[in-house]
Amino acid sequence: MTPKLLANGILRAVGILVLIALCLFILYKISTVIVYLIVSVIFSLIASPLVKFLKTKLKFKNTLAVATTLLLFLLLITGFVLLFVPLIINQVDKLSLLDINSLKQNYVIVLNQLTEYLSNYNVNLSSLLDSSSLLKSIDFNIIPSFVNSLINIVGNFSVGLISVLFISFFLLKGKAYYFESFKSLLPSSKKEKIITSVRKSNELLSRYFIGLMLQLFIVFILYYIVLLIFGVDNAFIIALLCAVLNIIPYVGPLIGVMFAAILTMISNLNADFSSEIVPTTIYVIIGFMIVQFIDNMFSQPLIFSKSTNSHPLEIFLIILIIGSLFGIIGMIVAIPSYTVLKVIAKEFFPENTFIKLITKSH
Repeated sequence: MTPKLLANGILRAVGILVLIALCLFILYKISTVIVYLIVSVIFSLIASPLVKFLKTKLKFKNTLAVATTLLLFLLLITGFVLLFVPLIINQVDKLSLLDINSLKQNYVIVLNQLTEYLSNYNVNLSSLLDSSSLLKSIDFNIIPSFVNSLINIVGNFSVGLISVLFISFFLLKGKAYYFESFKSLLPSSKKEKIITSVRKSNELLSRYFIGLMLQLFIVFILYYIVLLIFGVDNAFIIALLCAVLNIIPYVGPLIGVMFAAILTMISNLNADFSSEIVPTTIYVIIGFMIVQFIDNMFSQPLIFSKSTNSHPLEIFLIILIIGSLFGIIGMIVAIPSYTVLKVIAKEFFPENTFIKLITKSH
């Protein structure tokens, strides 16, 4: 290799690296816009069945059907904000979730009380904690970070809401136009397969996201009822935090039960520890486990299996594998990503033995 060729190769490699760095920088700078686009696409997938119902059953024109759908969602969001956001902020303040030092201090108080309580039964909690990395790894910053993010979202709610509704309006209204434009760019030899893949993916993802929202709402209501039954203070915000964690498949509910136990004890510090706090916490844990049993037996199979046409064991393994590779974010996007890949694989490699095996329920 001549020095000139070597120099050109180095310059080309440097140029590619600079271009990649520039693209990543631009993506970072427009990350808010990207989030708006992602939320708008998900919202459009959720809203599409309602738009279709208004057009086919009630004979609405396309623009009127889209506008009516967005108005209904806007009224729903407005009702949620007026009813629940003041309650959330009030309970957050009472629970000191925004003050990490106060949260840690309350946790230490509860831990000392629990250690003293268990010592009466000859259980040395200190030695158990020293030998376990589970409780050591608890990062309480995740709670105030989540709550602060929630409040920031509410603070920027008007801008974000207008942006998402504006983008969603044109995504829903111009769906046919965008689809036709997309078709015109496709190579003729692969056009039908790609179009079929897109349509099936759109249908499955719509079912998945609608089911996921319904699942989170059901879990939240059941958590809230459990906390109200046992008289836990700040029941609404604790139930909301734990329900949101259900977005993370399998692992999220376990983290939710752990946080529910800790927050239940922290929110009842004025009560007697042995006669009130401990029994209440045990009842809450049992109640949450019953909710998870109901969710695992009914909600999750309906959403993860039927909406994506995948076996529960198949879903579990995919979440486990992608979670191991890409962490929490990987677990969250594993199911929709796998669903799309399965649809594409079936269209393009229908005779492959492995593809036949994993798509036989389609």
